[in-house]
Amino acid sequence: MGVDKISLINKQEIEEVTTFLKKFDLKYDKNIDYTVIIRDNNKIIATASKEKNIVKCFAIDSSCQGEGLSTQLLTNIINKMFDEGFLNSKVFTKIENQELFRGMGYREIAHTDKVILMEMGNKSILKVLEKIKTNYNIDTNEKRAMLVMNCNPFTLGHQFLIEKVASENKEVLVFVVEEDRSIFPFKVRYELVKKGTTHLKNVKVIPGTDYLISSATFPNYFLKREDDHLAEYTKLDATICGEKFGKILNIDRRYVGDEPNCKVTNHYNEMLKNTLPKFGIEVIVIPRKKIDGKIISASYVRELLKSKNFEELKTLVPTTTFDFLTSSEGKEIGEKLRMQVSPC
Repeated sequence: MGVDKISLINKQEIEEVTTFLKKFDLKYDKNIDYTVIIRDNNKIIATASKEKNIVKCFAIDSSCQGEGLSTQLLTNIINKMFDEGFLNSKVFTKIENQELFRGMGYREIAHTDKVILMEMGNKSILKVLEKIKTNYNIDTNEKRAMLVMNCNPFTLGHQFLIEKVASENKEVLVFVVEEDRSIFPFKVRYELVKKGTTHLKNVKVIPGTDYLISSATFPNYFLKREDDHLAEYTKLDATICGEKFGKILNIDRRYVGDEPNCKVTNHYNEMLKNTLPKFGIEVIVIPRKKIDGKIISASYVRELLKSKNFEELKTLVPTTTFDFLTSSEGKEIGEKLRMQVSPC
């Protein structure tokens, strides 16, 4: 029995894999870029997929476990990642699969009672956090607060929240979501946050890494999807925040803006409030800034950019953001908005 690659444009093959995965309470992810299967008597008995450097949709028929199929599948997937230049890989899997992946060289990042996130390769979460400590001159003898923000784009609402946190804490770390799945690229979002907070000397703006709100830890965030996996994704992301970021960077507070409009983000905030206190981190919810009784939201700012309503847009964003939005690069993003539906 050999490993076969399936065609991602062949609907029949995709449907066959999807049906097989349903037996394991798994869903075939639309962002997958590579899938392999093993057949016996023309029926799928094992499969694994990947999205960039993340192993996904790994499943082996119970009657065939212990026959070395997992090694065949994962070796093929890992070699494909290596060919594409990925020297680090992650896997989000059920807790009962952890020993299988440990045997392949994977190390645990964090786990819940149901799922585990593991990684293998030339970097680790501990190395990344130590590098952050060095690069941003973080004195871990001092307590500090943190925020995790997407800022798509950076608004007066975001600025108000950071200013509020800065006024209540000696030092604040603002992690900007690094995953590039928003209409505004990470590099743009990161620069806008930095420029919009230069007046706050106790604020450090840091790339969010691929360990906070990423496609490995919390894909629902980008899909804005409520499903039966949402609880585990949010719990895992919150656990990584508390167990690793909180402990290593000596964080004792995490602030979030309240979220009356988006159910996925609201669920995430609730999970943070339930999980982070276990790691000694207080979760503080700040009411969102309003202008004329209306909440400032990045989604509304994007709508104004889409409709070229720069007059109202100017009242909702810092000057640094407005200058970007009216630049050639900003107007180009506006054109993209007019051609597609943007996530909430």
